[in-house]
Amino acid sequence: MTSDADPRQLLGTWAFERVVDDRRAGEAVHVTGSTLLSEDGHGIRWSEEGVMRRGGLELLVSRVLRLVPGDEGWVVTFEDGRDFHPWQPGGEVVHLCGADTYRGTVELGLDADGAWSVTWRVSGPTKDYEMVTRLRRA
Repeated sequence: MTSDADPRQLLGTWAFERVVDDRRAGEAVHVTGSTLLSEDGHGIRWSEEGVMRRGGLELLVSRVLRLVPGDEGWVVTFEDGRDFHPWQPGGEVVHLCGADTYRGTVELGLDADGAWSVTWRVSGPTKDYEMVTRLRRA
């Protein structure tokens, strides 16, 4: 897929595995779960539910993002409508959050099954981690 890939190609349910390599804490956090991308009349609702494993703890986690069409292509927003980053598979996006910088990439079509990944490299005064999420059709 190209950098301007239409995210509607990803509609459906995906199983995901996420690893957060927290260099500051010196630990890896693992999350497994499912992602549902569904059209809702205004764009695409991107909802995740999973289990985070950190040390000996297991916690239920969830989040909702949205993909909405904009003047210059699709945009990823937070659930409340705030901009997160442009939908730009194959290219790097940057999101500033206070003093922290998030540099992300979306890679589509990693194998014949259409697997894809989202990687965030986060740095700032209190953060230093890489988060890699791999998604496969459920």
